[in-house]
Amino acid sequence: MKQRIFISSVQKEFAEERQALKAYLLGDALLSRFFDIFLFEDLPASDRRADAAYLDEVRRCDLYLALLGNEYGAEDVDGLSPTQREFNEATRLGKTRIVFVKGMDDAGRHPKMRALITMAGAQLIRRRFTTDTELIAAVYASLVQYLEDTGVLQFLPFDERLHPEASLDDLDPKTIARFVRQARYERQFPLAESSPITNILTHLNILREGRPTQAALLLFGRDPQRFFPSAEIRCMHFHGTEIQRPAPFYRIFKENLFCPHEEVASGRAAGKTDSESLHQVRRVS
Repeated sequence: MKQRIFISSVQKEFAEERQALKAYLLGDALLSRFFDIFLFEDLPASDRRADAAYLDEVRRCDLYLALLGNEYGAEDVDGLSPTQREFNEATRLGKTRIVFVKGMDDAGRHPKMRALITMAGAQLIRRRFTTDTELIAAVYASLVQYLEDTGVLQFLPFDERLHPEASLDDLDPKTIARFVRQARYERQFPLAESSPITNILTHLNILREGRPTQAALLLFGRDPQRFFPSAEIRCMHFHGTEIQRPAPFYRIFKENLFCPHEEVASGRAAGKTDSESLHQVRRVS
């Protein structure tokens, strides 16, 4: 599902920049896969108060993007402009905010706009721009950073990545305990079965930032298919050493990696006897 960006600014002052940003972001091969853009001027005429409409859109958005310039905008009875109210609402709701200020100094700005820029600067990192090209480059960099920070874009190897929806609660403590018990018996694993799960995962290098890596989900997950629908183990059993078609036994396992391993090793999955062998075990992910 695409994330929604709310672009906030004085419309007349930034009419060109607003349209340029929308056209660029929706036309970019990468960003268009992840974002939709909201501009207030795209709303059709309706029997709604303007302030109710734009504040509702702020609530619906995932990112709030502000363009601040010289003009403050039309003030309501409380002396606040739409841009000010939008910024305040995004702040109140804890939305991710990225703010861009036009111009290298604050000369000529409305006093309330200077105050808004100062307020924003006390809460987050602003970026200044003078041209559309500079603005687009700065917005692009911020959005790519956002995608990296939220785990949507990842440049680590698959096993080392964090899944954006996974937490330690998605791991099966019984499977981890069974692994530790077997590893201590066969490989002199140094940690006890009663050790905290985070200590075990850290020792195995499958914990990052307090969260399980994708490798941990495949190894110990309660339901790996929830995160990786294509992750499965396919087991084929043959009588003797010759490959036969169709295989006498063929089964697809969709549990974590240790569940089918234990079944296959014990022979329960294929009804294995001393004179039979498991010819192929293949992981597909």
